[in-house]
Amino acid sequence: MSIHARITACFVREIAGAISELSEVVGGYRHDGQVDITFAADEIRFVAYPFVGASVYPAGVLPVADIRDVDVSAWPPEIRTRAGETVFVHGGSRAELAEFCRRNGVVEVYRVDVWADLLEPFLDTQFDATHEDFTLSRLRSVGFSAGEVAEIRARVGPLMESYNFDTMLWEWVHLGLHDLLSALVWSRVSRRARRSLGDPAEVYRWAMAIAERGA
Repeated sequence: MSIHARITACFVREIAGAISELSEVVGGYRHDGQVDITFAADEIRFVAYPFVGASVYPAGVLPVADIRDVDVSAWPPEIRTRAGETVFVHGGSRAELAEFCRRNGVVEVYRVDVWADLLEPFLDTQFDATHEDFTLSRLRSVGFSAGEVAEIRARVGPLMESYNFDTMLWEWVHLGLHDLLSALVWSRVSRRARRSLGDPAEVYRWAMAIAERGA
């Protein structure tokens, strides 16, 4: 990824984070994909983790030995396991996660946000051809062909359109992997759209494999 692409991605993530933090202050978490966690000395305990197919669904423990790295700057913060799974913590736990990493020597990284690029067409905004070409170029840099991008977007399109527009969420800055997974469990999203992707556990594994390509 070019320096310009990294700067642009970082800028977008900072805006998304600021908006999401404000939404938590004024109105709580914006959808049903909430995460309840507790940080212990050398493990993270999850309660009522909402995503079917996750290793910590519906509750579980993630020992530090199973954590490959962490992206504290992501929104929401991401933990990548040695098995290639992305696990999320609540944005309000960012400082606790950073301290957990410091205490246990967990590597902090910045990842290419593959799903943010794939879900860009479902934002409540419009992009010109130059911007769209730039996004495709970023995806090609991590191994996605134009045809594969089109296939992925076609598969998740009805779900993400219902998630962002039918619910009146109207997110215009950032949609990512957490939004995709949340769309599968949010009761305000069209049931038909949620079912259209098939078995939730299979969708979860598919989504994780795609996210891993941006590692």
